[in-house]
Amino acid sequence: MNTLQPKFSWKRVLLYLFVFIVCIVILYPYFVMFITAAKGDSEMYSTTGGIFPTVWHWENFVDIWTAAPVFKYLLNSFLVAGGATLVAIVCGIPAAYALSRMKFRGKGIFMGAVIMSQMFSPVVLLVGIYQLMVNIGLHDSIVGLILLNAAFNQAFAIWLLRGTFTSISPEMEQAAKIDGCGTVQALVKILLPMAAPGIITTLIFVFINSWNEYTIALTLISTDALKPITVGINTFYGLTFIQWQYLFATSIFATIPVVILFLLIEKHLVAGLTSGGVKG
Repeated sequence: MNTLQPKFSWKRVLLYLFVFIVCIVILYPYFVMFITAAKGDSEMYSTTGGIFPTVWHWENFVDIWTAAPVFKYLLNSFLVAGGATLVAIVCGIPAAYALSRMKFRGKGIFMGAVIMSQMFSPVVLLVGIYQLMVNIGLHDSIVGLILLNAAFNQAFAIWLLRGTFTSISPEMEQAAKIDGCGTVQALVKILLPMAAPGIITTLIFVFINSWNEYTIALTLISTDALKPITVGINTFYGLTFIQWQYLFATSIFATIPVVILFLLIEKHLVAGLTSGGVKG
């Protein structure tokens, strides 16, 4: 019995080869980071050794937990990123719903202001932000970082969620209202479950942006116990030398939570980005 054989295609081979090369380019820095984290002090600045360490110092991945309060730094980053994501989502959903469903005076101006707010870098506003945080007593606190990260990611959250709500037919909401649901009930029971891919996409982007934020945290936080991992990692920078093996070992642990989060919800990412691109 003849079986169908897949047709050979050079285009497919070239496509796979291109994807393979791109993956190598993207993953190579992480490979170097892992290799460097396992080296000793004598090999760190050696010019005669190869890329791989002659002796693998796996204890470097253990020593970082006693050399610096890495666990505390990671916990602070979780609090900041998680809190900022929660605030951005809770505030962004009603705003996005209003922009997608309601007609009100000044809607176009408000939408333009949302977009324009993305044009301002935190560095430009750093002096004003610091003075504001000092005046309200949040210049050296986790709460201050949560609010600031939520504020700088709010415009993106609103814009992406608005596209998600626009892609959902208003007839679904109208049918819920006919069955006796109010506006809030229809939003919670009907729209939010249908908008789950877009909400999850917004969640992961806001979380990653907040997790990686450095400039504001460096400026506002002076207490070592309150530093997130992006700032706390500076512990391994000395006046005359840098402990590269500890620095890269800590960076690996700082990367793992984001990778795990992405792997858990990546199946919703494409659907969320597609729904966010609907014209409305």
